[in-house]
Amino acid sequence: MRLHADRLYAVVIRFGAPGGEAEEIVQETFVRAWRAIGRFKGESQFFTWLYRIAINEAKRHMTRRAAQLERVASDDMALESIGDRAPSPQLRAEHQDLRAALERAVRALPMDYRIPLVLRDIEGLSTAQAAAVMQLREPAFKSRLHRARLAVREAMEDYLDVEDQA
Repeated sequence: MRLHADRLYAVVIRFGAPGGEAEEIVQETFVRAWRAIGRFKGESQFFTWLYRIAINEAKRHMTRRAAQLERVASDDMALESIGDRAPSPQLRAEHQDLRAALERAVRALPMDYRIPLVLRDIEGLSTAQAAAVMQLREPAFKSRLHRARLAVREAMEDYLDVEDQA
């Protein structure tokens, strides 16, 4: 647990879970892993198996949260009132603004594309390790990663075009 907790927390945060929720997801990941340790066959590395559990738990959590947001929206509350995660005007320096735009672009990706991008480009897993985490063959993983990178690049081009016009 000590060996993987910080890294799992960072991954879950990058999937879009706020701090408190990310801690909850990581805790649930370790509980699920502990309950299922007898089913770990050693066919993959332990951290690959653990990451898979964390990703599944994060997906479950995000699905529940999305359902809650839909209920809130259906109660005639505007989604804008929930809050914007963009940095406040006082904190906006160029690099912070760019970073915020990049984070928004990554969080806007569907989970099937966000997961490969986070595991490979942010967490630094090898293609083989990340594909194993996602239970995909490497060519399928590479295809999703390529599409994710293209989507982020396109979103950042739109952002940079808006900045150049301002």
